[in-house]
Amino acid sequence: MKPNFLMLFLALAWPAAWSATAAPLQLRQEAPPDGWAAQAGGTRGGADATAVVTVSDAAQLRRALDPAIKGSRIVLVDGVIDMSEGRPYASTADQARRGLVRLPSNTTLAGAGAASGFINAQLLVAKVEQVVIRNLNLRNPCDVAPEWDPQDGPTGGWNAQFDAISIVDARHVWVDHNSFTDAPVTDDTLPVEHGKPKQCHDGALDIRDASDFVTVSYNHFALHAKTMLIGASDKAVGDADHLRITLSNNLFEHVTSRAPRVRFGQVHLFNNYYVGERRHPSYKHGYSVGVAFGARIVSHANAFEIADARDCTNAVSLFASATNPGAFKDQGSLLNGGLLGACSATGDPGWTVPYAFAPIPAADVPAHVRAHAGAGKQAAP
Repeated sequence: MKPNFLMLFLALAWPAAWSATAAPLQLRQEAPPDGWAAQAGGTRGGADATAVVTVSDAAQLRRALDPAIKGSRIVLVDGVIDMSEGRPYASTADQARRGLVRLPSNTTLAGAGAASGFINAQLLVAKVEQVVIRNLNLRNPCDVAPEWDPQDGPTGGWNAQFDAISIVDARHVWVDHNSFTDAPVTDDTLPVEHGKPKQCHDGALDIRDASDFVTVSYNHFALHAKTMLIGASDKAVGDADHLRITLSNNLFEHVTSRAPRVRFGQVHLFNNYYVGERRHPSYKHGYSVGVAFGARIVSHANAFEIADARDCTNAVSLFASATNPGAFKDQGSLLNGGLLGACSATGDPGWTVPYAFAPIPAADVPAHVRAHAGAGKQAAP
């Protein structure tokens, strides 16, 4: 039987950094105008709900999210909900069933305080529309039985299931002021098998299958490897003309890669702050933004602080494709205090940002994002 890492999950404490005092949360707030989620009618989630339902355990949450309930809903998470309910997952299938939090259309899911959130959970936004997720602390789920694939890369690799949030074939989604981390089950705590850490984490926030009109704003992503995948496959031709996504004012701190990695999408990045170290003991920085098959990325005034970065290719990685190369165009971003450099001139994305936005100068981004990104900081602009 494959070892189960869940006991390690349950034995370690909730991160102390998630105990700050919460700022007021506007539960009926709609997605801001400076992002793709505000286009084509906007994103309100459950703002029209007649009442707010507060939940504090997995059973209450399941009842509140019952798809048989008609109309809009606002679900407020009070405290930390362990979706395993103290019973370790017996298998990946058991984890897939009991750890799943499926959000219906016209739903706002939010944390009641700065320390509210989930462990042992995977939030799924699939084939729905009008969903808002805010002010939650999300411990990236650890697959209890990751699989070894000897054909994964030149030396093989471990593959895990489950993202903290998966957005699949969904429209009008706003993910705002959340905190994502592997801690305390960081990669250096995992056993080594086949010469590699037995990686139990998949993505933090993945967006795929022609999802559209999504804004990801003021989130804090920390201590993770494969952070955000936008578009899951070069063969997913249905993603073309979709995956219209804005990432703004997010903090990516000691994440190895995919912040994000993009296929096909018309993705706008502005005022994001990237902090990494190419010699980090657990999460060595590989790249921040991945420009993959058919990606069309427009970038404004992002700040990259990557220790030991040689040049802009350490911040923006171009994945070669002869048939449909991606494009990345930047204005005003900085790498370690200097201009991002030549990698910003990789072709014309072929679209212009359709909404008004006012990025602050990249030099001001670190202080602004540090002050406002993550759970418990909803008073940010």
